[in-house]
Amino acid sequence: MKLEIIRKIIGGILLVSLISLIFFQPLQQYLAIPKTITMFEGQDYILQKAAPVSAALKNNSHKSNITLDQENHSISVNANKKGKNEVLLEYAGIPIKKVDVHVLKDFRVMPGGQSIGVKLNTVGVLVVGHHLINTEDGKKSPGELAGIKIGDMITEINGSKIEKMTDVAPFVQTAGQDGKALDMVISRESGKITTKLTPLKDKGENTYKLGLYIRDSAAGIGTMTFVHPQSKKYGALGHVISDMDTKQPIVVEDGQIVRSTVTSIEKGSNGDPGEKLARFSSDREVVGNIQKNSPFGIFGELNKELKNGVLDKPLPIALSHQVKEGPAKILTVVNDDQVEEFTIEIVSTIPQKFPATKGMVIKVTDPKLLEKTGGIVQGMSGSPIIQDGKLIGAVTHVFVNDPTSGYGVHIEWMLNEAGINIYETPKDKAS
Repeated sequence: MKLEIIRKIIGGILLVSLISLIFFQPLQQYLAIPKTITMFEGQDYILQKAAPVSAALKNNSHKSNITLDQENHSISVNANKKGKNEVLLEYAGIPIKKVDVHVLKDFRVMPGGQSIGVKLNTVGVLVVGHHLINTEDGKKSPGELAGIKIGDMITEINGSKIEKMTDVAPFVQTAGQDGKALDMVISRESGKITTKLTPLKDKGENTYKLGLYIRDSAAGIGTMTFVHPQSKKYGALGHVISDMDTKQPIVVEDGQIVRSTVTSIEKGSNGDPGEKLARFSSDREVVGNIQKNSPFGIFGELNKELKNGVLDKPLPIALSHQVKEGPAKILTVVNDDQVEEFTIEIVSTIPQKFPATKGMVIKVTDPKLLEKTGGIVQGMSGSPIIQDGKLIGAVTHVFVNDPTSGYGVHIEWMLNEAGINIYETPKDKAS
């Protein structure tokens, strides 16, 4: 009986000790320190400490790629050159934490902010609607009868590749006059399908029709985010371009970007997002191509130099875990083609380990921008976000019920989509 009581007393002491440890501030801090830190050459990483903890490097030779500066309440990890190392944290001579440190080669890109015009050419022609043909036998839509859906891409007719709307008409009239069905190849999200479509005559116009509304290109405006000086690769918009009718992402065959000029602003208000009204520059000079339309924006290569006139120098970038809450700024155009700086606040940020589109919540704080636009408006997507002299991401979406706030995407994922590997040295990329 006495033994049982002693066991209970010891168990209680251990439980109280464990609970005390959980709420012990130094322990909480060291549990919060990441197991791996990734940083670029020339950067520092501060580890906060609330107890007399010492730190040591596994490789502490004169060739070590990192150094440590130890203060009473913090340890600064200084990245000197590319490589890997380990920081060992000890308390009273007892190891309590091991942190792997990866130092990447210094990497910089040119920030954007310029207003750009976007012209996308689709893979085939896009079906954006059905319409009824007034035939002798009543109103019918051959396209709908053939099982063709809104959002489908018509890529082939009778074995011939379809690239633009004018490719379609000759097949329709010939098949209608011969009374033959067209062999259609359709591309949709679930894969390719084949179907037969018989054009019908419109008795009012005496012409044969498909009963489909189709489109072969799309155009709009957005904002340049970054340009990689060495490869001329760029990223813009920060979100996918979807068709305005089908709401589906546009599958890009190719496309172009041109300079654009903001003519006016429709100010945003609660429940009604505003918009930049812009036109393509008068010379419509193509400054780059579009190779990809993805959830992280549009990507391709420039063939002309683009300068923003505000910050025309390469900036280092911040990885998602290096972004912090607090003040930042964006580069964007609200008048003509003049890029300007405006202040914002990073309300929250998620240190993402895998690519995701909504990594930050941002809020416009600049009185001048709030007066001009009401906050974030359509056409501002892609505006680069800069914090502490580093490019950290791009504006993507506005909150419909609060036009002063919206989402941002981390620059790490946009660079990844552009095919730029920040984890390699420039020499590695060239090879």
